Amino acid sequence: MSALPSSFHEWFATRGWTVHPHQQAMLDRAHDPSLLLIAPTGGGKTLAGFLPSLAELADGTHSGLHTLYISPLKALAADIRRNLRTPVDEMGLPIRIEDRTGDTSYTQRRKQRADPPHILLTTPESLALLLSYPDAPRIFAGLQRVIVDEIHALAESKRGDQLMLALSRLSAICPGLRRVGLSATVEDPAAIARFLARHPDPCEIIHADPGPAPDIAMLQTDAPPPWSGGGGRYAIGAILEQVKQHKTTLIFHNTRAQAEIFFHALWLENDESLPIGIHHGSLAREQREKVEAAMVAGQLRAIVCTGSLDLGIDWGDVDLVIQVGAPKNVKRLVQRIGRANHRYNAPSKALLVPANRFEVVECLAALEAVKAGDLDGEPRGPGPRDVLCQHILITAAAGPFDAATLFAEVTSAGAYATLSRTEFDACLDFTATGGYALRAYDRWQRLQQTDGLWHLRDPRAAAQIRMNIGTIIDSEMMKVRLKNSRGGAPLGEVEEAFAATLTKGDTFLIGGQIVRYEGLREMTVEVTRRPSDNPKVAVFSGSKFATSTQLSDRILAMFKQIDWPGLPAHTAQWLSLQREVSQLPERDRLLVETFAHDGREHLCLYGFAGRNAQQTLGLLLTQRMEELGLHPLGFLSTDYATLIWGLDPVTDPAPLFDAEAMRGGFENWLSGNAVMKRTFRSAAIIAGLIERNSPGKRKSGRQATFSSDILYDTLSKYDPDHLMLEITREEAMKGLVDFGRIEQMLRRIDGQIDHIALPRVSPLAAPLFLEVGRVPIKGAAQERILAQAAQSAMKAAGLS
Repeated sequence: MSALPSSFHEWFATRGWTVHPHQQAMLDRAHDPSLLLIAPTGGGKTLAGFLPSLAELADGTHSGLHTLYISPLKALAADIRRNLRTPVDEMGLPIRIEDRTGDTSYTQRRKQRADPPHILLTTPESLALLLSYPDAPRIFAGLQRVIVDEIHALAESKRGDQLMLALSRLSAICPGLRRVGLSATVEDPAAIARFLARHPDPCEIIHADPGPAPDIAMLQTDAPPPWSGGGGRYAIGAILEQVKQHKTTLIFHNTRAQAEIFFHALWLENDESLPIGIHHGSLAREQREKVEAAMVAGQLRAIVCTGSLDLGIDWGDVDLVIQVGAPKNVKRLVQRIGRANHRYNAPSKALLVPANRFEVVECLAALEAVKAGDLDGEPRGPGPRDVLCQHILITAAAGPFDAATLFAEVTSAGAYATLSRTEFDACLDFTATGGYALRAYDRWQRLQQTDGLWHLRDPRAAAQIRMNIGTIIDSEMMKVRLKNSRGGAPLGEVEEAFAATLTKGDTFLIGGQIVRYEGLREMTVEVTRRPSDNPKVAVFSGSKFATSTQLSDRILAMFKQIDWPGLPAHTAQWLSLQREVSQLPERDRLLVETFAHDGREHLCLYGFAGRNAQQTLGLLLTQRMEELGLHPLGFLSTDYATLIWGLDPVTDPAPLFDAEAMRGGFENWLSGNAVMKRTFRSAAIIAGLIERNSPGKRKSGRQATFSSDILYDTLSKYDPDHLMLEITREEAMKGLVDFGRIEQMLRRIDGQIDHIALPRVSPLAAPLFLEVGRVPIKGAAQERILAQAAQSAMKAAGLS
């Protein structure tokens, strides 16, 4: 057993603490090459990660950087610095601790490079930037340990891939470097261990006592949730009562827009003027810091927030978490629950507030998953090659390199362990020349080989590379204008991600009117008015998260129950009526209902594939129906279903779901819209083909997209096998369109389709009709119109 210096035991004793078993285990195995600690929130896992470093630094003999701490959030790095200073200062340890993020001043960053602190707290992007300098070997010369906090969050994104490539570089600079991963929520510990470790080194996994089960339930309200939409506003009175009964409450939402709308409604009903704040990533830094300071000081009774507070920041005395809207992902819910009672062996208290009737079912499924400890997570594929291309450029900025040596480094990162030398050489050739179709252009001639080593053709390019480091692509908004309306005011804005799904002829809602998409002109969405059409593609003001596969499976398993004792009576009666009138969806079969309603023929399919995949299904099926002469008019999708309406009835839906025909339709659809161009732009920015930033200016989304469109068209015509087009296709398949989950659904049902022709709308389909009619009407008439729509749709389905 490794002993701590006596000053540590004295400090623990003054606080009435003892070293937890998992903290001692981290000390005992401090010299292992890789350690993954899984410990509950409030279990002292951050201190467990730092204890070996603090003990090693206590005698004051180490010079320079000893421990590097990596966090996915700038705010988390700053929070850890505040918390870490307490034991260091109170024990009088000779340890310098500093953080380095995008918020750190230029002067401070220069000082840190010249004279690194003992412990540096930073982010993946800042680490990549440090490694791009020629003096990186000097900066990291004495580095002993790297601590990756909230490693589960990084493992799910390209930021994590970039970090692991950076660690492969660090391990080459610092032989014997030890890696530590910390997390409270890991669905597959072995996979995270492989992600963390230097391949093929082993990684020891240490599990802390999980502590007491969380106290989690659905919030009881006098009014039932609405049939559709709602955003949780029906529960504001009950939520305010909970806020009054607790010290500090975090009220989580899935999107920033939902948080803003809810905060406004909450404030209007806050008759007692309780101090309530809002916190999300789009707020100005000064405003976020003001809210954070008030939280730490215990001056706020409630904070309406988003994922910006998901991770391990210890903000004051939070004793209740409320999740408004279905969590979509069990792991995210567990992470948020852990923000309450941030103490070891104290149960976290949380309440779920379903935004609508179907979310009651989803919330119950999530509650059962939490109690069973069944976390979710989609398996990730091999490391993305656009990130690898950026890493090659970062390496070149630091100085000449040998290709074989760099290949060995890269394949020591778990996600890139299966990368072939041919694939690596293709990335190297792309970064050096731009590839076959672009090698004639001087601007993409960036690397050259001399005496066997690769280096920058122009050393001045290093500054440009550093300005474009990172894998986070900002979401751009695009203006919508009426075609041929010269100089007229735009109708509004849509996210570029939504515009990318449109093909000519699609109709959508904006500003309360239906418009027809005509095309893009100078990065503006041009439309014409179509007042008589139903919108083919509906714009949803809802969660951008798709319900996870595991959570969908739990909902489908719940449907098999004879009754539902865990559900409120109103929701259980709804499902019971669905079973009488039609049937409930099953996991290994696809339920397809057809019925006439309001002068149109409708088809509703319950794929439970997540919103992105269901949206893509709607696009593909309406296209297939057009080919079969069935005259579809439009569709809409939720996480669990797609509703299509048209002029002709579908008597046999099986031909619509032919896997080969669907894949062919998908290929045609992809080539006919802007999804590929948008995906290409993101990959091209990360890979360094397109520069976001230049000295003195940042390229706007319009300029970047315009440049990428030209490049995409050029490569598609003259070099269709170009590396960037290969990467684009891989990214498109798993990104916005989520075609992989459609194929997964088709394999799951294996041709088993239950087609039920109904005389009227089914109870399960009825709420979808409220989505169709959700036009954002301003003024006092809005609630009345929505109530009338709800009453009409439910009456048609036999529901009160």
